[in-house]
Amino acid sequence: MHLSDEGIIFRQTKTGDGRRMILLFTKKYGKISVGAGAGERGKSRSSLALRPFTHGSYQIFQGRNYYNLDKAETIESYYSIGEDLDKYMYASYVLELTEKLIPEEVPQPGIFSLLIEFLAELSQRKKQYETLVLAYEVKVLRILGMFPELTACTSCGHKENLHHFSISSGGMVCDDCVKNQRDSLIYSAKFDIVGILNYFALNSLKSFRKIALDDAVAGQLQTIIRDYISYHLDIGGLKSESIFMNRF
Repeated sequence: MHLSDEGIIFRQTKTGDGRRMILLFTKKYGKISVGAGAGERGKSRSSLALRPFTHGSYQIFQGRNYYNLDKAETIESYYSIGEDLDKYMYASYVLELTEKLIPEEVPQPGIFSLLIEFLAELSQRKKQYETLVLAYEVKVLRILGMFPELTACTSCGHKENLHHFSISSGGMVCDDCVKNQRDSLIYSAKFDIVGILNYFALNSLKSFRKIALDDAVAGQLQTIIRDYISYHLDIGGLKSESIFMNRF
């Protein structure tokens, strides 16, 4: 059976026979591993579609237990991201995180569209890329139905004095309840975390073109979000995650 779909390359690896296995995120079929011949190289539109940070159109043959690439065409290349080291690192982090978050062969059209939007916005952004990354992470959590509870205390249900974020409880904790907890995964939010997370969740990535968080706020928020993702979605350390330790 032949499949045709748009997609984004997560990564590719060489096999022993000189071929390559491509981990491809498609809009209709989700994340699939596709075999590709050794000949798809060079600077053609076909070879460009097999590089990172490219939105492409792919024709794939589906066998009983495998997928093989028949044809690839570039729709939009964001390869200029690779010409800026910081952009490259942030984009690599987002690709790796997305790859870990989605299971094999499960369509995720919302995340697919969001990833394309992220790459487009990152390619145009000139500085403070971490704000865009944070917005992407928050929006992915919302799409997956894992957005934290921000309107009431996760312990008592009260809606006042919500100044602490509990990773294990999945949201905000009020001042009274935090006194009785000895959880090391509770952060005292020294900024308007509720307002920021809600803004990230409800606005398109385009709305962040002229917006950037203070470095200290971005650093604390990134720590909270990464711990939250690790705890609730079982995503451990990522190879590209070192950028945040270096940045903040």
